Amino acid sequence: MLNILLLTAPIYLLMALGYAIARGGLFDAPDFRTIGRFVVNVALPCMLFHALARQPIAQIFDVHYLGAYAAGSLLMLLGTTAWARLRQGRTMPHSALLAMGVSSSNSAYVGYPIAVQWLGPVAGVALALSMLVENLIIIPLALVLAAQGDAEVPWRATLRRVFGQLVRTPLIVAMALGVLFSLTGLTLPDLLMRPLQMMAVVASPVSLFVIGGSLHGAKLEGQRSTMAAVMLGKLVMHPLAVALAFWLLPAVSPELRNAGLMLAAAPMLSIYPMMALRYHWEGFCAAVLLITTLASFITASGWLWLLKTWAPGG
Repeated sequence: MLNILLLTAPIYLLMALGYAIARGGLFDAPDFRTIGRFVVNVALPCMLFHALARQPIAQIFDVHYLGAYAAGSLLMLLGTTAWARLRQGRTMPHSALLAMGVSSSNSAYVGYPIAVQWLGPVAGVALALSMLVENLIIIPLALVLAAQGDAEVPWRATLRRVFGQLVRTPLIVAMALGVLFSLTGLTLPDLLMRPLQMMAVVASPVSLFVIGGSLHGAKLEGQRSTMAAVMLGKLVMHPLAVALAFWLLPAVSPELRNAGLMLAAAPMLSIYPMMALRYHWEGFCAAVLLITTLASFITASGWLWLLKTWAPGG
C-alpha cells in the first residue's frame, strides 16, 4: 500500500500547493485562470501530439477501447439523467448537469498524472482516446440534454455551437495532427520534437497546481445528499461501468484498459462549475467538484491498489 501512496500522494500534494498559494494570496483567481489556459492551450496539446505522433496507428485507434469507454460513460450519463429527472423530479438542465458530473472525468489534470506514473506512455494514448469520447460524445450530449429544458436555446443550435468550438480547440487539433503523423509515418526533426517533449513534461505538474488553486474559495453548501450521490457516482460507479464495458469487450490490452479505468476514476472535469453558469447552478457544482476532488485521494488510491493487485497486466 505504501507504493500506492507514493504514486498518488505527490499528485495531491501538488494540488495542496496550489490551494495553499491561492489561500496565501500569492496568486489570485485570474492568475490561475491564465496558467490554466496555458496548460489547456499549450502544454497539454504538446503532450498529446508527442504521445500520439510516435505511436503506430493500430495502437492509437483502438475501437474496442473507444467503444468500451463510451459505453460505460453513456450508461452513467443517461442513467443519471433519468434518475435525477424521474426519481428526484429535477429540471432537465439540472438533471443533465448532474449526469455530466458523474460521466465526464478530469482525465487530463488528475487521471493522466496518476496513470502515466504507473503505466508510462500508454497513458497518453488512453488519454487521447478518452478525451475523444468526452469531447465528441459525452459533453455535447449532456449540453444538448440540458438545452431540452431551455426554450431559448434549441438543441440543434447547442450542438452546432459545441462542435464549432471543438474543431478550433488546440487539444482536438493536436490529437488530429498526432493521428495524422502516426498514420503517415511523418516525423519532426529533433530540434522541434525536443521542445514538445519538454512541454509535455510540464503539463501534468502545472495542471495539478492549477486544480488546487481553482478549488480555493469553493464552499460546501447546498444539497449534501445529492452532492454525496454525485461524488459516489463519479468516483465509484463511473469506473465500475467502464470496467463492465471493458469486461464485455476483452480485446483491449491490459495496460490500456488499466489506464482507462484510472481515467474514469478521476473526479469530474475542472470546468464543471462553468458549464452550470447559464442555469445558475455553479455554486452547487463547485462544491461537488471540491468534495469529489478531495475524496478522490482515497478512492484513486483504492482503485490503483485494486488494479495492481487483481487486474492482469497491472
